[in-house]
Amino acid sequence: MKVLVPVKRVIDYNVKVRVKADGTGVDLANVKMSMNPFDEIAVEEAIRLKEAGKADEVVVVSIGVKQAQETLRTALAMGADRAILVVAADDVHQDIEPLAVAKILKGVIDEEKPGLVIMGKQAIDNDMNATGQMLAALLGWPQATFASELDIEGDHAIVTREVDGGLQTIRVKLPAIVTADLRLNEPRYASLPNIMKAKKKPLEEKTAADFGVDTAPRLEVVKTTEPEQRKAGVKVANVDELVEKLKEAGAI
Repeated sequence: MKVLVPVKRVIDYNVKVRVKADGTGVDLANVKMSMNPFDEIAVEEAIRLKEAGKADEVVVVSIGVKQAQETLRTALAMGADRAILVVAADDVHQDIEPLAVAKILKGVIDEEKPGLVIMGKQAIDNDMNATGQMLAALLGWPQATFASELDIEGDHAIVTREVDGGLQTIRVKLPAIVTADLRLNEPRYASLPNIMKAKKKPLEEKTAADFGVDTAPRLEVVKTTEPEQRKAGVKVANVDELVEKLKEAGAI
């Protein structure tokens, strides 16, 4: 079985995001970029399936700017077999919207014919949490979102997913879309020998036009602002005063 894993290049989660002075978006100048953490978890899970003998090949795909090659090489160093880069933007500030990403991924899947797609539940830059669901709808495939456990039994995937009320275990027929949650696994670090090997692994480059997808944005960002500064706390002398303050704040 072939497993396909989409990965996205985002601002590294350790970096403090800065808004441009003119409020037109986030400043990406000289900012460290890395693989979206949820996608990294998805790559790790695909590699574990291969190591367990439940998958034959792990293919990673990224959609965006040419610089996403670095992200794909990271996935290859972790243990993926080959990579596909779909160049869909020239400007690093252009974020490809979920519907366009899903349409391109459908084109890739139609060509690659994987038995399973594992992807992060959302990207930490826009937090839309929509691509996996849209892709499942376009393909007409079953989906299992927010996965915290995954196992393959024959032609079915057994997925434990995180829901508001706790955990839910479902059984979906393959091929299917699975989106990874935080507790699915802990990704490995790529070793130096694997980083060197990754440079020789195949990385195919395509464009959005190859799949007939228009990536022009449908949404317009009107303004981007920094979150409000947290206000200083207030010390109270006793419980009665605390209760009164909570009432004033509408907390009770």
